[in-house]
Amino acid sequence: MTNSAEHDEKIAKLKFFGVYPHYLTKVEKKGRTKEELHQVITWLTGFDEAKLQSLMDEKVSFETFFQQATLNPKAQLITGVICGYRVEDIKNPLTQQIRYLDKLVDELAKGKKMEKILREA
Repeated sequence: MTNSAEHDEKIAKLKFFGVYPHYLTKVEKKGRTKEELHQVITWLTGFDEAKLQSLMDEKVSFETFFQQATLNPKAQLITGVICGYRVEDIKNPLTQQIRYLDKLVDELAKGKKMEKILREA
């Protein structure tokens, strides 16, 4: 499955603060916590709590969100399918980063151990 330029642009323009509540609901429904969600986001992006809140308050797009991130070097170890796309095969770097985050949230909601999600094991 290939991404179209229109698809890449559409998800780049999505507002992080608009998607975040869906991430939180997804993980909390499965017995995980907001703190665990933030741990995963921090691992991927390098953002601390204050920066994460600031970006949500500013209502930044995913494009701006990831422009300001310092992506974890182990992010390339994130593999698998999310939203019908194999994350390691996505050509657009921003779309791939967004799907990395989606995949990590999915793994958290599925009950994976944190050390596996954070690619420590």
